[in-house]
Amino acid sequence: MQLLEQHIEALIFTAESSVAADDIISCLNTTYGWELKKDELKEIVERLKYKYKDEIYSFELVEIAEGYQFLSKKEYHSAVNTLLQIKAKRRLSTAALETLAIIAYKQPLSKSEIEHIRGVNCDYSIQKLLEKELIVINGKGDGPGRPLLYATSKSFMDHFGLKSVKDLPKLKDLHILDNEIGTPFDLVDQMDIPVDLPPGFESLNFSSENESLDNLSTDEWNIDPYAQ
Repeated sequence: MQLLEQHIEALIFTAESSVAADDIISCLNTTYGWELKKDELKEIVERLKYKYKDEIYSFELVEIAEGYQFLSKKEYHSAVNTLLQIKAKRRLSTAALETLAIIAYKQPLSKSEIEHIRGVNCDYSIQKLLEKELIVINGKGDGPGRPLLYATSKSFMDHFGLKSVKDLPKLKDLHILDNEIGTPFDLVDQMDIPVDLPPGFESLNFSSENESLDNLSTDEWNIDPYAQ
């Protein structure tokens, strides 16, 4: 079992959350056929814990949630917390905004349904929205393969001050933005109605051919979920 300690260290370091002893043992056995006992693992973990207590390291190995995880030391929590807040406040990409808007108005729906509306792959956008907790997995669909369904989260509702999705502004009630191609005057007369919208939903741009979400061009979504 060459470099056993380093392998255990790597597994704990790369895990997104605490990793259980059984998972470490199972992983090493599946990969290399190593038969590692829990007592041996615990001894190695103790050596690693002692190693990272040294002040030259800004993080330490701790036992948490019935497993092991590397965490930053308390002396650096303020700086780390500031960085996390900065990252959390970064604006979403246009692709993520389009995906969020589609989910908000058509939820719950699967990734393939989102991609059908947008016309492009949405894997990355969905992942980012999940990371920011703006959407959640809301069960599985009845179609082939039982695809995951996505819906907006409580955090989404809290951010926009909505009690439910029923409080989302209706497309027919939204302001018309200047349309470079040209917007019929009769449509402007019908649709340019002042309304109070949740922050960030002030501008959904659509033309006479886009009166429903199904026909709404993805280039015309202009929602900023972090607008103040």
